[in-house]
Amino acid sequence: MNQRAMIAAAAASLMSLAIVSAPAVAQEKEKCFGIAKAGQNDCANLAGTHSCAGQSKMSNDKGEWKYVAKGTCKDMKGMSMDEAKGMKKS
Repeated sequence: MNQRAMIAAAAASLMSLAIVSAPAVAQEKEKCFGIAKAGQNDCANLAGTHSCAGQSKMSNDKGEWKYVAKGTCKDMKGMSMDEAKGMKKS
């Protein structure tokens, strides 16, 4: 195998690794409720009053969420979706 073919094969394998590992990165995140600053939420809120990122009106609203690294939400004083739903009902 000549040098050019070896370089092309190495580049192709590196690119395929990047593509394959991308879904794994997405799986290492979780929704964390009650930590988003005003205007910095990641998507729709629990109340259904908006469906887009960046539309939260106040900081640390229990119905607003952000994606965080899996396992770090509690350290940030955040809640899971089930906990946030329970807080909204009471």
